Amino acid sequence: MFFNGQPIALVVAESYEQARHAARRMKATYRTEPHNSDFAIVLDRAQPDPATAKSTARGNPVAAMQTAAVKVEAQYHIPIARAADVEMLDGLLRLKSNPSRSIVITDVMRRNGTNEITETYDSTPSPERAKYASLAHGAQFVEVKVDPDLGTVKVTRVIEVTACGKILNPLASHSQEIGGVVWGIGMALEEATEIDHRYGRIMNANLQHYHVPVNADIHSIETIFVEEDDTIVNPLGVKGMGELGMVGIPAAIADAIFHATGKRVRDLPITPEKLM
Repeated sequence: MFFNGQPIALVVAESYEQARHAARRMKATYRTEPHNSDFAIVLDRAQPDPATAKSTARGNPVAAMQTAAVKVEAQYHIPIARAADVEMLDGLLRLKSNPSRSIVITDVMRRNGTNEITETYDSTPSPERAKYASLAHGAQFVEVKVDPDLGTVKVTRVIEVTACGKILNPLASHSQEIGGVVWGIGMALEEATEIDHRYGRIMNANLQHYHVPVNADIHSIETIFVEEDDTIVNPLGVKGMGELGMVGIPAAIADAIFHATGKRVRDLPITPEKLM
């Protein structure tokens, strides 16, 4: 045990962990004395000159080692690690520089009478974000076929390209994008809320009359992610997707219909009577 950098007690145990535990249970008390900053008064008690002072050594460690009944020809030493030098992984608290040196976290908690470990971290945006455009973005490419006689529109192919940082779950992310494309097709061609303005009632408030895309309306959909290594937006480089896969699809479909028919329709949904 140390006080102000000076050893005041020695704990002997079978292991380093037991010694640490025993040291924590020890309590040292100190007697206070009035200080004296007058050098002339305390001069007689000052440390003597090492060249003329008599030796104050006590005991003979060499002789004690030679006559000891048991000799241990080894040293057991664990350097004191700072919090920044260790990491938690797989239930272990281990040294970053030497992962083989570890201890089970639950054992440490049990020895110290701790039932839980709680850490609170406040995340704030980096000031660097103000200097860059860090939002997720994407591009949509659509192919449509329009029946010249009936005015019906079929979306035969969609390519959705999105850049939204590091993709943590590719399967769920692709499903999100595909769902956004289907949602956009419904918004562009089918979905509309019909209101009876005489009574203010919704006339198609059920799935029988409110049209949404079904399997026959959906054809080839390809989703592509452009991986980004953006550590300015956050340390992990992840961004939100949300409705990003949907918002550009209705506009892309409307542009494709204009390219095919020469008719610019700006009111959704684009129904056959608007193209006839």
